[in-house]
Amino acid sequence: MSEAWNIRFGTAGTSDSFAAQGYKSSLDVPEYTAKMGLNAFEYQCGRGVRLGLDKAARMAALAAERDILFSVHAPYYISMSSLEEDKRLNSIQYLLQSAAVCRALGGRRIIFHSGSCGKQSREAALEKALDTMRRAVEALCPETMGKVGQLGTLDEVLALCGVDSRITPCIDFGHLNARTLGGIQTKADYAAILDRMAEVLGDDRARQFHVHFSRIEYSAGGEKRHWTF
Repeated sequence: MSEAWNIRFGTAGTSDSFAAQGYKSSLDVPEYTAKMGLNAFEYQCGRGVRLGLDKAARMAALAAERDILFSVHAPYYISMSSLEEDKRLNSIQYLLQSAAVCRALGGRRIIFHSGSCGKQSREAALEKALDTMRRAVEALCPETMGKVGQLGTLDEVLALCGVDSRITPCIDFGHLNARTLGGIQTKADYAAILDRMAEVLGDDRARQFHVHFSRIEYSAGGEKRHWTF
């Protein structure tokens, strides 16, 4: 594995502490991250890609000085498996917009939610998502999802990764725990997830996966809401 894939730790977005410390601008993110002793930051575009490329490039320069690497979370309203073709095509555009920002930030990974199954079988939804994925395979990280009705089980995400060797899974252990109603309790449970990734993707590729740890409240339908640590 190359030096670029050394394990990094960071936050997904900023917490209340960002403003409490007097920070106001996205340009402050590298300093904020470095002060916590972290070396990664996932920039949130959940409600839309609004960061200008020039500003992103300035952020990248400030981050590089501190050995901080960016990733980008694409808009939440992406739907890779929608019954409506327009929505699937729009989703590709949102991914491409996210990729442009990620590139300007000097990042290498875009995280996205693959969307809901809606009024179709999981098999039909996955087939549509695979077709959409084939149209937008550059630097994409499909993320495991927390709600039972969403497309995003471990095996579904690994199937999406099968579209292209450049696609890396984002394993959100909080989401998986929520959708399995508390199914991740022991070291063996975590090991089974890692082993499954290695089985499908191969050891070298599985070592480079993206990770989210979230505290998530769940009910019978899976994810209910996120909590802060």
